[in-house]
Amino acid sequence: MEVSRSAYYSWLSAPHPKSNKVTQRLKEKIKELFAKSKDTYGSRRLVNAMNKLGFKVGRFKVRKLMEQLQLEARYPKRFRVTTDSNHQLEIAPNRLNRQFNPMKPNQVWTTDISYVWTLGGWMYVAIVMDLYSRQIVGWAIDNHMKTSLCIDALQMAFWRKKPAPGLLHHSDRGSQYASYSYKVQLRLMKMEQSMSRKGNCWDNSPTERFFRSLKYEYLNYEKLSSKKIAKLCIVDYIAFYNGRRIHSALNYKTPLAFEQEFYGKTA
Repeated sequence: MEVSRSAYYSWLSAPHPKSNKVTQRLKEKIKELFAKSKDTYGSRRLVNAMNKLGFKVGRFKVRKLMEQLQLEARYPKRFRVTTDSNHQLEIAPNRLNRQFNPMKPNQVWTTDISYVWTLGGWMYVAIVMDLYSRQIVGWAIDNHMKTSLCIDALQMAFWRKKPAPGLLHHSDRGSQYASYSYKVQLRLMKMEQSMSRKGNCWDNSPTERFFRSLKYEYLNYEKLSSKKIAKLCIVDYIAFYNGRRIHSALNYKTPLAFEQEFYGKTA
C-alpha cells in the first residue's frame, strides 16, 4: 500500500472520529446516570447500569472516564452507635442472629431511629426495612424520639404491607422498642420480637447502613434550613432509595424491582 511502518503506527495511535463519538456518548450517559444517582454511584454501579442499557463497557473504562469528567462518588463514613440501652425494661433475645437474607418479603423486618440536624433544630427519623428487598416499608419523622415515633413507622409498614402472622421484627435495645406500648403493638400485629446484643451495631447493620447512606450520600450535601425542608429531603431520598438506587446485595437491582421480581416468579 506504499505506506511506511512509522506512518501506519502514527495513524493507528491517532484519535479517530468514530472512536471520539463513542467516547463522547459514553461520557454523556455516565454523567446522566451519575446525576440520577444523586452522585452516589461509583464505577461498579455505573458499569452495571451502563451494561443494562446496552453499553458494553468495563470498569476500567468507566473509572477512566469518571476521572476525566471529575466525577467522584459520595462515599459514606463509618456509622456511630447512638442507641441508649441503659434501662431496666425486658429485652428480647437476638433471634435474627445476623441472618440478613430471608427467603421472601415480609418475613423479617428491621427497624431503627436516627437524628438529623437542621438550622431549625433536631429532627428524628424512624424507619422499618423489609430485610428481603432492603425496601423501606414504613417511616416516621418528627421533633422527638419518643416511642410514638417508632409506633407510627411500624403502623405505616403494617398497613402498607399487611404481613402474615409470625413476621420476625428486629431492632436494637433502645427503650422505645423495649417499652410496653411497643410490645403491645407487636402482639396485636402477631409479630415475634428480636433484639441486637448490647452495644453491637452489626446485629442491625442493614438498617444502620441505610441511615449512613441517607446522611453521607444526600443530607450532608443539602442546606437544611428548616425542619420542613429536612422532612421533604428525607422522604425524597426514601423514594429514590426504594425505586432508583441499585444495591450490590440485590444483584444490582432496586428494592422495588427485587421485590417485584419475587412476586413475578411466584405468580
